[in-house]
Formats: sequence, structure tokens, C-alpha cells
Amino acid sequence: MDLNDTIVALASAAEPGARAVVRLSGPRALEIALSIFTPDQAIDATQRRIHPGSVRLPDIAALLASDLIVWPAPRTYTGQPMAELHTISSPPLIELLIAALLNSGARAARPGEFTMRAFLAGKRDLPRAEAVQAVIGAGSRDELKQALAQLAGGVTRPLEGLRDDLLNLLADVEAGLDFTDEDITFVDKRDLLLRLTKGMAQLTTLKRQLEQRSAGDRPFRAVLVGVPNAGKSSLFNALGGGDAALVSPEPGTTRDYLRKRLDINGVAVELIDTAGWQPGLDEIEQQAQALGYQQARDADLLLVCSDDGTFAVPGDSHGNAVRVATKCDVVAPPEGVLATSAVTGEGLAELKALLAERVRRREPALAPSLSRCRHHVDAALDSLRRAHNVALFDDPPEVLALELRGALEQLGAVTGAVHTDDMLDRIFSRFCIGK
Repeated sequence: MDLNDTIVALASAAEPGARAVVRLSGPRALEIALSIFTPDQAIDATQRRIHPGSVRLPDIAALLASDLIVWPAPRTYTGQPMAELHTISSPPLIELLIAALLNSGARAARPGEFTMRAFLAGKRDLPRAEAVQAVIGAGSRDELKQALAQLAGGVTRPLEGLRDDLLNLLADVEAGLDFTDEDITFVDKRDLLLRLTKGMAQLTTLKRQLEQRSAGDRPFRAVLVGVPNAGKSSLFNALGGGDAALVSPEPGTTRDYLRKRLDINGVAVELIDTAGWQPGLDEIEQQAQALGYQQARDADLLLVCSDDGTFAVPGDSHGNAVRVATKCDVVAPPEGVLATSAVTGEGLAELKALLAERVRRREPALAPSLSRCRHHVDAALDSLRRAHNVALFDDPPEVLALELRGALEQLGAVTGAVHTDDMLDRIFSRFCIGK
């Protein structure tokens, strides 16, 4: 990977839409963009501005209306000169546009290369860089909240003061090594122990926070949705092993949502039964519908229920939905639908296996970053504990300096101050292209 290359990639969704963003970063970003872009007015390369104009593409007779945004270095995301072409999001046109930029001297960006350049330029530390991918991949509001907190420095900010103090402490200890034969003390034992204890306390707190984020604030949520009398409550009772939900042939029996914590094949699932989707006839019904919609929006998995093979309800287009026929003992379900029956028990084992598999397959977007940070924080904490014992029992100061260096190296690995090419490749290869 040559940082002197000018790279290009589509930075927006590769779908039809009102706007696409094609991003360039590198020494020749503006030059390459201007090889196909004609501005309406002269461009000042030293200013961050939007320049209306048009793009001429090979084999396309008409000009493509576009905007060029110029980002002069070093005040850019990557720390390099950057340029963005904004135009209509038509996949065939965007493919031609990127091809024209490649022919003009750009190189196709690798996954995560924009953010890697930001990291190498000191624009992002490693946890913040990892949080960029976590924000993109967040599958719930909780995950997004955690990713945004890390993007704002929630992991590295607490370490900045600690790292500075340990560096100063190491300097004092190593300075004392040069005066071992003289009665000169750069740091007394009491101050040394206090500073080491404070450092251990800070790392212990950070470790606990990382563990809490990794565990998540809530279990996997599976929400039963469907029209009234679709068999949701019966399925809820059958999976939960009780009669928590009132079952009646009269539509609208369930008003508020019900929840039950299940242990399915060793994993925790929160099963939620909601009111049947229908127009709100009165204020109470409207509130019931609003509660149901809220639970559906926060679901990790929607179980869209039907007793007659029709699934025309909002949420059936949810990105993570499974169609469940609830009365396969009465009505034959359509092809590709999970068939269940609360009466005969048919399909319940398959549904439980599906839930367990979805829980195990779900990995929080921040999981790789949190796992890496926890490993280095644990190692740093172990080094400080050993350093504390060395200071407490007046062991040789050379050993104390060695342990302090070990702790600082591990803290540097958290933030990315200490890194290897293999580690960076492993982290940034998980990114999508254009980020």
C-alpha cells in the first residue's frame, strides 16, 4: 500500500438514488478530478468549497451535472488533499465515472484505506478508527450509541493522562538508575506506590467498562408481530412454557406488549409479544399500536406471524424478519415459511434452533475492537501490578523500569501508537470500500 497513490472509491451506497459520492484522496486528488470535471467557475485549490459544474464521461454524449468539493490538506479526513464528486446515483454512470478517474491515474481504494490513512496521519487513533466501521455496521440503537461513544474518544481519552503520568514516572525511575551510588531520589516510595495504585484503578475501571460494552445492555430481542388473531400469543405461550399471554378468538386481546426471558439451547433470548397490527380505533388502541411499532423497531429479529399464509403487515420488509405460520395443523403454510403449531408442538424445536443460531451469529459491531482493547488493557494492568510489587518490596529499580515499559507498550497498542502492518491489515480489511 503506497500512501503516495491517489485512491478513489464510491463512498455512498451503491444503489440508485438522488446522490452518489465518489471520493479521492492523495497528492493528485484535485488534478485527477479535474481531468473529467469542468467547473462553472475557477477553482481555488486552497479553499474548502463546493464547485458546481459537470462531468464528461466516455461514450456519454450529454454532460453529467455534478458538484466538486475540494478539501485541501492537512485539514481533511485522511490528512491528504481530498476531492469528492457528487452527482446522481445511477450505478451505470458511477461505474463509468470511477473508470474514468482510474484511467486518469487514480488507484481503486482497498477496504478501509481512507480510514487507515486517517490513522497513519494521526487524525484518528486506533479505537476511533475501529469505531468508524462499528458505526457503519451497528445493528441496533444500543450498538450505535456505543460506537459513537468510542468514536468520540470514550476508550482512549481516559488513557491519555495515565500514559503521560507513567512516562513521567518511568523517566524518574530511569534517571535514578544513573545515580545509584549517590543519595539522590527522583521519586520517593510513597509517591511511587500512590501513582501505581492510581494507574491500576484507572485500568480496572476501563476494563470493567469494556466488559460491560462487550456484554451489551440487553439480550437478543425476538419480537412477535402480525395482524390480530395471527397466533402470536399462543406461540408466545408455547415458547415460554406458560400462559403469560391471554389467548382469545376475539381480535385485539393483546393491548400492551408482553416480554419473557428465555434460555434456548444455552443462549438468552427476550421474546416479546405485541398487539396485532391494525388501525387504531381509539386512544388506547393507538397507544398499543405505538408500543408495538417501537418494539418492532428495536427488534434484533422479527417473527412475522400468520395463521392463514398471508403476511401483509408492516415490518414484513424488515431487514431481519422471519415468516412463521402459526397454525400449520389447520392451514398448510406457503413454501419457504417456518411451519409451527402451538397445539401440536410442530415446528417449535426448529424455531428455537433458529433463535439460538441467530443469537450466536450476532456479533456486536464493536466486538473486534473491544476484544483487542481488553487484551492490551489486561496486559498493562498485569505489568502495573508487578511494578507495584517491585516498588513495595524494594526490588531492583531496573525491574521496575522494565515493568513500566511493558505497561506503556500495552497502552500504546490500545491507541495504535504501537502497531504492526499485520495488525492494521487485520483491522481495516473488515471495512467496506470507500470508508
